[in-house]
Amino acid sequence: MNFNLSNKSKTIGCITLKKVIPDVFADGTARPLHDASDIWNRDFTFNRGEMYRIQAASGGGKSSLCAFIYGLRHDYHGSIEFDGEDIRNIKSDSLAATRTYNIAYLPQELALFHELTVVENIEIKNSLTNFKTPGQIKDMLGLLGLGEDVINRNVSTLSIGQQQRVAIIRSLCQPFDFLLLDEPVSHLDEKNNIAASNLIESEANSAGAAVITTSVGNHLLINPTKIVRL
Repeated sequence: MNFNLSNKSKTIGCITLKKVIPDVFADGTARPLHDASDIWNRDFTFNRGEMYRIQAASGGGKSSLCAFIYGLRHDYHGSIEFDGEDIRNIKSDSLAATRTYNIAYLPQELALFHELTVVENIEIKNSLTNFKTPGQIKDMLGLLGLGEDVINRNVSTLSIGQQQRVAIIRSLCQPFDFLLLDEPVSHLDEKNNIAASNLIESEANSAGAAVITTSVGNHLLINPTKIVRL
């Protein structure tokens, strides 16, 4: 599949991992129990439209997996394919298009700009595609309990739970076939977890997209199609 910025209609139907294992696990010394994994060193396919929860102990490689799929890291054995094309062979401009129109990603560290306000952080993403209107963004902020008293404050002044909700909304401000969420609700109480889960599920269903979320404890309250061991 040839992705480019001028062709926004392309979709990714599946992401296939073929015998993927992080380099650090490959000799069996750093994580000798990797054979118990459903993903590492096996063939596994994520299909568009499905909901996946990846269960992993701390140090199991969940953040690495997300970074591998998103193309941020290549320190692994095996191959990762988007509809049959090895992502290592996708040119940089096409990979940029994929990240803009096909794969949304929320890293565990959130990657927010702390010197900017809530609204400015969200607009950085939304300005790339104009995917959401100001009214839709305001509605999402309201759904996650981020009102007028919060949205014009610098992110550095917010609690980690508030920051997590901002990052969730920002991740939804683009088209996507796959949504990668690395421990997206680890700092949310039940009420905000429910609100975030409902919003994510609604956006994914509207797009016919897949959600791939990792968890070591507190997880999205979405019924997964598959629970996957890492």
